[in-house]
Amino acid sequence: MELRHLRYFTAVAETCHFGRAAERLHVAQPALSHAIRQLEAELGAPLFTRTTRQVRLTPAGEFLLGEARRVLGAVDDSVRGVRRIADGRGGLLRVGFTGTAAFSQLPRIARVVRRELPGVALEIHPDLLTPAQCDGLRDGDLDLGVLRPPSRGDGIELHTIEVEPLILAVPADHRLAVEPELSVADLRAEDFIVYAGKDSVVNDAVLRSCQAAGFSPHREHEAAGTAVLLALVAGGLGVAVLPASARALPLAGVVFRDLADAGSVELALAWRRDDDSALLRSVLEVLETALPAEPHPSEV
Repeated sequence: MELRHLRYFTAVAETCHFGRAAERLHVAQPALSHAIRQLEAELGAPLFTRTTRQVRLTPAGEFLLGEARRVLGAVDDSVRGVRRIADGRGGLLRVGFTGTAAFSQLPRIARVVRRELPGVALEIHPDLLTPAQCDGLRDGDLDLGVLRPPSRGDGIELHTIEVEPLILAVPADHRLAVEPELSVADLRAEDFIVYAGKDSVVNDAVLRSCQAAGFSPHREHEAAGTAVLLALVAGGLGVAVLPASARALPLAGVVFRDLADAGSVELALAWRRDDDSALLRSVLEVLETALPAEPHPSEV
């Protein structure tokens, strides 16, 4: 049984007329009649009762019509799916996020992709530092990264989507929580809670800010992620300097304050330079249009 036989049969069944079905299919009526007879012979059952005035489905034909519509519908869906993937409008995209980027950018990216490319599914890999994302991109484990430049190693392209100021997180009962203005120099005597990764771009930026203010931070505790870091701050174990997107994680016992001279960190889309995936190119096109580099709201 060929798919064309099912399409021929469906056209006759829906029109109950060989002539109109032949016109719909753009085939000669004798060829259509012959194909239907072949199908009936193969199935060993009549599908139509024919008179000079009327063509009607037999019970076997009524059953086959339902099955044919199901099979042809599945085939058509498969063809559309293949074409979407070939055109970069469908498929699975594996995306890495670093630290607080998941809080500030994941909702935006997910909404843009869902609106512009509804056939694309996102597989999210959170809490990946920049070096791990660059390795994942080069190894083929990730398709797209949302990381903090600079990239590590060769072959990675970047597109900046946000510049975030560094802010201060302090315990709610800390003396600095009520100060009207703060600078990095005010933290000279404080115990710092930092990210555990030795390659943390945020840690490097904090260290540079402190050194510019004339001191090196006393690293009292390390945390694997932002949620744990803020929990340690809430517990009174120290202060933390981190990207402004951390404000998206309000926690009882923690107060966020601006720092006038703490500097900033960038956030960028990253991908392998030689990745010629149509899916990646489609996603990059919509994201680069929807997420141009812009200052974080705290800077406006």
